[in-house]
Amino acid sequence: MKKYATFSGRASRSEYWYFYLFYIIMYAIGAGVGASIGSSAIMYLFILPFWLPLLAAGVRRMHDVGRSGWFLLVPIYDIVLACKESNPGSNQHGSL
Repeated sequence: MKKYATFSGRASRSEYWYFYLFYIIMYAIGAGVGASIGSSAIMYLFILPFWLPLLAAGVRRMHDVGRSGWFLLVPIYDIVLACKESNPGSNQHGSL
């Protein structure tokens, strides 16, 4: 959460996927609490604060593989890029 809304720089594969796992866990907790209360709106209180950092981590992950952050909008290919190994050394978006 140190890089809450930092869209510049790079994010390693593990940094991105661990944050994604954290987001999924928060989603599950929010869905569970919302189901127990009977309101799905409660779920959004759990996941909304983490939406912007997830987007920022995704953009940094695309930078890490040498692509623009706009590649997050390309279905399926963005998942392939997120799973790809990092570019060694530095690229136009910085160094690891």
